[in-house]
This record gives sequence, C-alpha cells and structure tokens, in this order.
Amino acid sequence: MKKAVAAGLSLLLILSLAACGGSNGAGGESASIPSAEAEQAVTVRAAALKGPTAMGLVKLMRDSEDGNSTYGYYDFTLAASADEVSPGLIQGELDVACVPANLASVLYEKSKGEIVALSINTLGVLYIVERGDSVTSLSDLKGKTIAAAGKGSTPEYALRYLLRENGVDPDTDVTIDWKSEHSECVSALASGSEAIALLPQPFVTVAQGKIEGLRVALDLTEQWDRLENGSALITGVTVGRRQFAEEHPVATALFLEGYGASVAWVNEQTEDSARLIGSYGIVDTAVAEQALPQCNIVCITGAEMKEKLSGYLEVLYDQDPASVGGALPEDDFYYGA
Repeated sequence: MKKAVAAGLSLLLILSLAACGGSNGAGGESASIPSAEAEQAVTVRAAALKGPTAMGLVKLMRDSEDGNSTYGYYDFTLAASADEVSPGLIQGELDVACVPANLASVLYEKSKGEIVALSINTLGVLYIVERGDSVTSLSDLKGKTIAAAGKGSTPEYALRYLLRENGVDPDTDVTIDWKSEHSECVSALASGSEAIALLPQPFVTVAQGKIEGLRVALDLTEQWDRLENGSALITGVTVGRRQFAEEHPVATALFLEGYGASVAWVNEQTEDSARLIGSYGIVDTAVAEQALPQCNIVCITGAEMKEKLSGYLEVLYDQDPASVGGALPEDDFYYGA
C-alpha cells in the first residue's frame, strides 16, 4: 500500500538521492527537507510523448492508476508532440516531462535555468532502412536520396553529423527528402517513390510490417558509438522544474527510482509490457513487442547522465547553436550530477 511508503521516506531521501548523485538541484544550496508526511502526499504531474519514452513508463503508470505504486502518487499525461508539453513545464502546470534531448537544453535556456535534466530515458532509436541491399556503410549513401522526418531536431542533427564524420557532405553528396511526419516516409517507401529512409523505432517495425523486403541497413546508434567521441546518441531526456525538485526532493527521488524500475520491467518482460503499451494506445501491441528490443529505453541519472548528455549537446551546438537554445547548459542543468 502506498501509505506504507511514508515511514521510509526519510531514509529513501538519503539513499535515492545518493544513487542519483546529488541532494537537490545540481550545484544549488541545500534545500530544507520537507516532512515525510508532506512528501508522501505530493502528486507528481508527469507527461511523456507517445513513443519509447512513454513505453518505458507504462509499469509506473499502471501501478499508480491501480493504487499499487510504492513510488508515490502520479497524474500522467500522454502527448502526441513536444509542443503539447513544453508550455505546461514553463507555466508550472507539469512537474516532470519526457522530451527530446535537444529540447531539454532549449527549455533550460528559455526558462533561464528553471528546467533541469533528471535522467536520460532513451538512447538512439534511429535507423537507415532500405528496399534493397546497396547500403552497408554511411559512405554508401553518397548519391542517394533519403526520405526523412524531423528536420530541425535530433534526426537531422544526428544524420548530418554522422554523414560528415564518414566523409559524406550532407548538403552536396546526398539528397535528403524531408517529410513532415515519419508516417510519410513509410508511405513513400511503400509507394516505391523512395528506396531509402531514416526512421526511428517503432516506425521501423511498422514499415517492415507493410513493406516486403525492407531491411535495416544501418543502426545510427552503433555508427555513433564507433566514433568514440565521449558522448552518446540520445533521443529522450526527462526534465523537471527546478522549483519542484528542490521543494520535493523525496518525490523527485521516488520518481526516478520508480522510472528506473519501470524501465527494467519493460525491458525484461517484453510480452507483458507490449500488452500494457498497447492498452494505453501508445503503439500497437504487436508492434511494441517487436520494436522494444531496438528502442534503447534506459534510465540514466547523475554523473553518467551528465557525461553522455553534455557530450551529445556539444555535438549539436557545434553544428547549430540554436539547436540547444543558443548556448550549452551550465552544470546546474544536470540534476544530481
């Protein structure tokens, strides 16, 4: 029962925050510790986008709804796009949210430091797929046309960076046919108007179910890791309002602990988690079951989060400072690091 949590909150405050690498908003002065009783009654208002980030949260979402969560009280919102989430964070209507990695930095800058990164929730989910077998390396993309969606966000920045690092000029050596949505890329592949596309999971699985002979040619996460540049290809980050994290350190720690437990369950219990994902309308159950092993769902906090995320944001900044809000975040962006 959730009320059984109250007696252990003081201990959880110490242990959970130590596990996350800090005691309050990174780099700030020690906040006063609220009473266990007050913290136990806090309801965390959380949002996630329909996709891998929400997929990782489903166990915590269901347990909270059923009244079985040992990680506190939650009010969850599932959104179709980041545009639906950002205003709620800035205006204080949400406490935590799962957003694209570069948007986390943009929100930090826009809010003048009032948004902090709590965890990395999704690593790379981008893949080059093709109808054929002409692509075995990024250099093979020279002279090709690639259907892609996500211009001005992670897909574009990751693709352009990796192409350059592999001797391919993204402006002159390839043609990138930008679509407004990933589903349009799938349609282009199915109609035969495009033979190669950049797609994230679970759209890769959806496309393979519709298009015979479509294969994964390149995993961009693997291509990124081969560069050994000290960073990681990151899709999603969990952010929170600094004021909430500082005023409710126990609730924040419990959320991170609960998120980590949910991610572990989703990755280990693929069949059960796929059914749960389907019940929430995030993606179809059959698609979720096939896609989960390639979705790179994680819960990385503290110093490891800072190392991977800061390196990734630096790569984006070097390409286009506006992609991260015009400047790289200060150390206080990385909660618990």
